Amino acid sequence: MTVARSAESVNAVIKAYDIRGVVGDQLDTDFVRDTGSAFARLMRGEGAGRIVIGHDMRASSPQLVAAFAEGVLAQGLDVVQIGLASTDQLYFASGTLDCPGAMFTASHNPARYNGIKLCRPRALPVGQDTGLAVIAAEIAAGVPGYDGQPGTATETDLLDDYAAFLRDLVNLDDIRPLTVAVDAGNGMGGHTVPAVLGALPQVKIVPLYFDLDGSFPNHEANPLDPANLVDLQKLVRESGADIGLAFDGDADRCFVVDEQGDPVSPSAITALVAERELGAEPGATIIHNLITSRSVPELVTELGGNAVRSRVGHSFIKQLMADTGAVFGGEHSAHYYFRDFWGADSGMLAALHVLAALGEKDRPISELMGSYTGYAASGEINSTVADAGERTDAVLDAFTGRAVAVDRLDGVTVQLTDDAWFNLRASNTEPLLRLNVEARTPEEVDALVTEILRIVRA
Repeated sequence: MTVARSAESVNAVIKAYDIRGVVGDQLDTDFVRDTGSAFARLMRGEGAGRIVIGHDMRASSPQLVAAFAEGVLAQGLDVVQIGLASTDQLYFASGTLDCPGAMFTASHNPARYNGIKLCRPRALPVGQDTGLAVIAAEIAAGVPGYDGQPGTATETDLLDDYAAFLRDLVNLDDIRPLTVAVDAGNGMGGHTVPAVLGALPQVKIVPLYFDLDGSFPNHEANPLDPANLVDLQKLVRESGADIGLAFDGDADRCFVVDEQGDPVSPSAITALVAERELGAEPGATIIHNLITSRSVPELVTELGGNAVRSRVGHSFIKQLMADTGAVFGGEHSAHYYFRDFWGADSGMLAALHVLAALGEKDRPISELMGSYTGYAASGEINSTVADAGERTDAVLDAFTGRAVAVDRLDGVTVQLTDDAWFNLRASNTEPLLRLNVEARTPEEVDALVTEILRIVRA
């Protein structure tokens, strides 16, 4: 049995849908070893015999991977290490090898952080209600030992197989030549983009920050923050690229910039891919999270599809993908999920769909995306607050007389009119309160944002 820990310290690291914390403070090799042991016990109980492990370019990742592998091996399960990988490459490994997986990454968080995203065989999610709570309880109590033989460890390289698999899912054989500027943010996009897009003769890559560097020397690997898109926007304009792509640290999210250097809403990308998937399978189910633009469910319904609303977070959407048989799902944070990819998210696969749609038309991406944007939106605005619940209640009190409907699927979503709504929710990974506002005009959005933030930040 391992050493017991306080439930408070464990729960500070094990979040709603992944494990994440400051290395050396919240997350050390002993904790990660115990996590590997607890996860292996859970998976052994479900019949698994091996676990595949991948990691990003953070300096702490190799040491933490080694500790996690020790915990798995000690519980009698084998380990397959695929080395440097994007998160969706790890999901590919879990899918093709039909075994549980562990991806070491803190995604877009600063260099001092690291974390683990866990999945069952075929990339099925492990979230708070589907395993993480069990793992947390075992780590807090002390993970029981195993009397059997330890497992064995092997290594394999699946990058080329991953790249070929994605290219087989989206036909780009007949697209027009495209110049694509890509900002990898010194993250794992620098590893996967050359393998996937580099093999396409019609695509010319203009690379930016492809060197793998977990200290993120140029900017944070978080394209959701407009400040981190500035370099890509400049590159697109200067290079005359047809489109710009920006990946986050673990390259499971992809953001798009048009030929003028203007960001394209992830909700618009969701609508575009949904239309393509519904064209291939009429009447299919499309999942969208609750902060995605209302233009997405409206389009899905108009095309005869079935729109299903979800909480924010990959484990929730992946579970819904499995439960509903949805062909596609999208989040406003630029996570895109595909039934053909085991219901998991792949920013690279979404990028291939966008390139296919652009390459099939003889018009710029700005014109192509115009038909998928019907509302103005604030984007996600974060506020650091002492008590997220108290601030949320204060906002609800202020809007009591104007709210047409309020629901609490994830935080609170307040419908004000047919065209205006906002959502306030506490982050599952950081001490933040997140605000999203949508309305018909930018002026309406700005007025609502000003009013709500005045209360939130009081």
